[in-house]
Amino acid sequence: MRRLVALGIMTTLVVSLVTVAAHAEGAADMTAEERATFRAEVRAYLLENPEVLVEAMDILQSREETASAERDAMLLQAKSEEIFTSPADWVGGNLEGDVTLVEFMDYRCGYCRKAHDEVQTLVESDGNIRYVIKEFPILGEGSLLSSQFAIAVRLLHGDAAYKAAHDALITLRGDPTPETLGRLATDLGHDPAPILAKMPSDEVMAVISANHALADEMQISGTPTFVMKDMMVRGYVPLEGMQQIIADVRADG
Repeated sequence: MRRLVALGIMTTLVVSLVTVAAHAEGAADMTAEERATFRAEVRAYLLENPEVLVEAMDILQSREETASAERDAMLLQAKSEEIFTSPADWVGGNLEGDVTLVEFMDYRCGYCRKAHDEVQTLVESDGNIRYVIKEFPILGEGSLLSSQFAIAVRLLHGDAAYKAAHDALITLRGDPTPETLGRLATDLGHDPAPILAKMPSDEVMAVISANHALADEMQISGTPTFVMKDMMVRGYVPLEGMQQIIADVRADG
């Protein structure tokens, strides 16, 4: 797959460079035959010297990454309050921590499940991370029901109950149907009826809608997505990688 993508990029780049060359200074005075010959020579050179294309691709990727990072930083600054201090979100870890780690997550996301224990280890072992969970169901009805359940539990029973529900949902086997969630509520020590009644309420849906609107503005389309200070990390990162990212955030002040 990567080879096909790279081939597509290189082909596009060849075409683009040939086109640019054809419009270079003096090209307008060429005859149609001369322009065709010129284009063929440029194309042949690029194909005979593919390292030029690799170098150009590296430069292009570097520029795109820089532009993306700058765009992310501007978005995070503009939406700082909604991202880091929304009262609708559960907050754990060290509430006075020097780094705030925000995770946009979906309970049915395999990579969110993979990251769960590692993020918990990161927060606990570091001891100075403030951890925020953004309910961001994007993988269908099961995802939505799971987030509705977690939020309803928090609204009815508080933060500690939410964390217990969150941990149970992220490891839940099978589909999160109303019946399954009702049994889960009982297992967690709650009367399921009020929670199930609360799940479709405007209060619960407002939290989910706000997170979706925020994610749209931040161009977040997948989970997990992590936000720290002025940067976003899109996708799963192993524990060692997350530790290094946290260290880099601290080093940047």
